Amino acid sequence: MAGPTTLGVHHLRFTVSDLDRSIAFYTDVLGFELRIRFGPNSVFLHDGTVGLGLNTPWHELSPEEERFDEARVGLDHVGFRVASADDVHKAAEHLDAHGIAHSEVKPGRIPDSLLVVFRDPDNIQLEYYFTP
Repeated sequence: MAGPTTLGVHHLRFTVSDLDRSIAFYTDVLGFELRIRFGPNSVFLHDGTVGLGLNTPWHELSPEEERFDEARVGLDHVGFRVASADDVHKAAEHLDAHGIAHSEVKPGRIPDSLLVVFRDPDNIQLEYYFTP
């Protein structure tokens, strides 16, 4: 029996070290809108396409656990799809305007794709990614 056909990503949820700092980053820099606050430690944001939940840890963290590391089991990175190669270049300019460090605009692994890589305040690797 086959599983259901997916229609894309409904939402992602990130555990962050500073909720207010992450809300500011995802709303001010990436254009998400704050939709719902679930008490003092959790929110739901949306950009019109993807939902993003942010919450703080449910327990004390060791210093090694306080920053994201894609080398550990779990999430490696998130690529946000954009409509054109030009949009990747515009995204890099937008990141520059907000003082966000990023890679050069470069080809992705998929033929004819283009991306720019950057990180959120907790070191989670993000990308703006175009593929025809």
